Amino acid sequence: MAERALQIREVGPQVTVQDLGRPGHAHLGVPRSGALDAPAHRLGNRLVGNHEGAATLECLGGLISFRTETAVTIAVTGAQVPVTVGGRGREWGNSVPVPAGSLVELGSATTGLRAYLAVSGGVEVEPVLGSRSTDLLSGLGPEPVSEGDVLPVGSPVKTPVAVETVRIPRRSRRLRVRLGPREDWFEASSVVALGASAYAVGSDSNRIGLRLEGDPIRWREDGELPSEGMVLGAVQVPPDGQPVVFLNDHPTTGGYPVIGVVVPDDLATCAQLRPGEEITLRVV
Repeated sequence: MAERALQIREVGPQVTVQDLGRPGHAHLGVPRSGALDAPAHRLGNRLVGNHEGAATLECLGGLISFRTETAVTIAVTGAQVPVTVGGRGREWGNSVPVPAGSLVELGSATTGLRAYLAVSGGVEVEPVLGSRSTDLLSGLGPEPVSEGDVLPVGSPVKTPVAVETVRIPRRSRRLRVRLGPREDWFEASSVVALGASAYAVGSDSNRIGLRLEGDPIRWREDGELPSEGMVLGAVQVPPDGQPVVFLNDHPTTGGYPVIGVVVPDDLATCAQLRPGEEITLRVV
């Protein structure tokens, strides 16, 4: 019987295996990890007939190619990328059958930043602490995907969903933030101005944090805050005043004050923002 696996030919700047992460281990110093754009990850799995927690490939900027020895069904969601199977263009955001031996290629993202490749049966690398996710901070889980890797794929769970059209998500350029717990560490004028300032996404942003560049959020005075627990979406402000939004691979503790926390529904926006794009923060 032919092996159910993806034979990786080429990869872009970063391709990682992601599922819904490993929450619940922060007391051990282990981040939650998991797909940064969880709605896109879940949608891809639904389209190919997987349960929503099956592992997908998170492709920074798109850019991956592979073959499989057996017929599979794929779906590409998240960032919009060209999809070809055997040299023929296929649908983004839809169930796509892939005949055995076909070359599948994802091109560069035209909108958004992270594309999600779901395959029927899910990517079945060895789980660590209940998750198959790659964690770039702690190093848990599989290594980032490289050229020549062979990724095992599980057996299909149910029939893929036939969908005519998936609406392209409208990407907001605004992140809603709930103040606290340390807004009293900042100058009142900086807190008031928070919702009126535009910030550019920094080029050194990654799965650990979305780095923002703009008018500094100024501390009231120099001081030292004991390390405390951090949560997903925390907006931490180092002494230079340039905020960092903690994403899925964030450290579980930190010593800089947190001025607020991004509303969970807006975290998928963070996953798709490109370096240089501008956003605003809205206090709610």
